Amino acid sequence: MLIVNNVIKNYAAFTVVNDVSFTVQKGDIVSIVGPSGAGKSTLLHIMGALDKPDSGSVLIDGTDIFKLPGRKQAAFRNKHLGFVFQFHHLLPEFSAIENVCMPLWIGNAGKKEATMQATEMLERVGLGGRLNNKPSELSGGEQQRVAIARALVTRPSVVMADEPTGNLDSANAQAVHELFLQLRKDLGQTFIMVTHNDALAQMTDRILTMRDGKIVQDDKK
Repeated sequence: MLIVNNVIKNYAAFTVVNDVSFTVQKGDIVSIVGPSGAGKSTLLHIMGALDKPDSGSVLIDGTDIFKLPGRKQAAFRNKHLGFVFQFHHLLPEFSAIENVCMPLWIGNAGKKEATMQATEMLERVGLGGRLNNKPSELSGGEQQRVAIARALVTRPSVVMADEPTGNLDSANAQAVHELFLQLRKDLGQTFIMVTHNDALAQMTDRILTMRDGKIVQDDKK
């Protein structure tokens, strides 16, 4: 369902992503590991259409995302891709349910429909009793769960997670990874995750190791 073909990305004189190709199947949880500066986050941002490659292509559900014009690419990204970052990036003035509704509102969903879907997703991540709490009233682990619910509420083809547990203690980090596994089981959700946590990467179906912009190892379980 995701195909990366010969992706290259340069910054000035440096090749950050160097001719990377691989495929991901629906329902897989894939981790990308490697030292700092290996190109992991840049590759993830390209796959999520947050950055553009100098050459190569990324196909998601058969759509070449970089052949879409600007507005269509943004609409495709909002509908088909979910994002979770190290810092939750929740809007502080809005409640948990309002934050989760945001992608649906951007996609022109009605208030009632958006509220129902956001409520269901917050319940799935264990926050059914915290719908009206603002981020400042939530723990770090709860805030990240709201961010995960926001990423999932449109039922995207794939969730891109960039160090999603990097700002959490070990117990909350373990809980987030177990949540990913449960969501894959319940929803068939696909995840691609950049992480520096090797122990947590071992929980995923597949580990891609990057070094100097290349995938140097591909371990499938």
